[in-house]
Amino acid sequence: MSKSASLPQPNAGIMDIEVYVPGKSAVPAGVKLHKLSANETPLGPSPKAKEAYVELADRLEDYPDGSSSELRQAIAAAHGLNAANIICGNGSDELLSLIMQCYLAPGDEAIYTEHGFLVYRIGILSAGATPVVALETNHQADVDAILSRVTDKTKMVLLANPNNPTGTYLPMSEVRRLHEGLPENVILVLDAAYAEYVRRNDYESGMELVAGSSNVVMTRTFSKIYGLAALRIGWMFGPDHILSVMERVRGPFNVNAAAQLAAIKALDDRETIEKAIAHNDEWLVWTTERLTELGLSVTPSVGNFILIHFEPGSDKSAAGADAYLTARGYVLRRVGGYGLPDAIRMTIGTEEACRGVVAALGEYLKA
Repeated sequence: MSKSASLPQPNAGIMDIEVYVPGKSAVPAGVKLHKLSANETPLGPSPKAKEAYVELADRLEDYPDGSSSELRQAIAAAHGLNAANIICGNGSDELLSLIMQCYLAPGDEAIYTEHGFLVYRIGILSAGATPVVALETNHQADVDAILSRVTDKTKMVLLANPNNPTGTYLPMSEVRRLHEGLPENVILVLDAAYAEYVRRNDYESGMELVAGSSNVVMTRTFSKIYGLAALRIGWMFGPDHILSVMERVRGPFNVNAAAQLAAIKALDDRETIEKAIAHNDEWLVWTTERLTELGLSVTPSVGNFILIHFEPGSDKSAAGADAYLTARGYVLRRVGGYGLPDAIRMTIGTEEACRGVVAALGEYLKA
């Protein structure tokens, strides 16, 4: 017997997972960093949230509320929901992983779209299930393509709406059509991490669909517009019978006390949220227009980021642009792992950062 054969063996599917690589944040020494690789808000969190975080320093010896009861009540009040149908997690990523752990098993299949969030594939394989990819149309989820991949083995469909890294979205009419086409035993997971940024009349995060269905859940996060990414805090809205299953495997203190208190205060600070929305509305449009004027193709986005495309095989490549920008302190995100080797994703940052990236890319294209 070989030495490797005698070692402990991981579950099936685990070694098929490529290790998730977060957005980089390093630039040459002496160069000012503009981190535009992780879709973080450039305005930071609510001052009220920061105050709550600091005040907790006097109570670090206490365990947090194991059920996040006050936070769930605050979320319910803010969105007009029933707190009993909310579960909180260590970021929405934990909740996505939990629901896959609870409802997927070897032999099952789960569907996500061609350029969907990498965490979906990781969670599906971790559960021993088979990931199934549905092709997108113009970097947008395609309902017919998703439904065409449904088989009697399908147990879950995961849809990021808006999607990361493309920034595209499905109108609610299409989301409903997707749901109507799924068997009742298939769970539709709506990942609405960027919902607060969307300004389209035909968009909904999915709350009403969840409330009226037995097989739909929606996840949200405090990492994006609320600026609490460092604290890892997210939530899910779903039917009783699904959340009851997840509560059985959720860690008893999975959400730390600082995250709970900061999130409650962040929800109550509409002024900070409105400022973040207004900033994104202005600079998303400005940056898209300026880059388009340079001759670059930019996927229309409703999130707080844009996907910038470079001509395949050109001497002005995505890799070259990324290196050129990084040398000047502008750190964007390569998205080859999402099947987009000729594109880079840019978070909408400060005015200084947006103007700087546009100027630097103009120089790069002319060089």
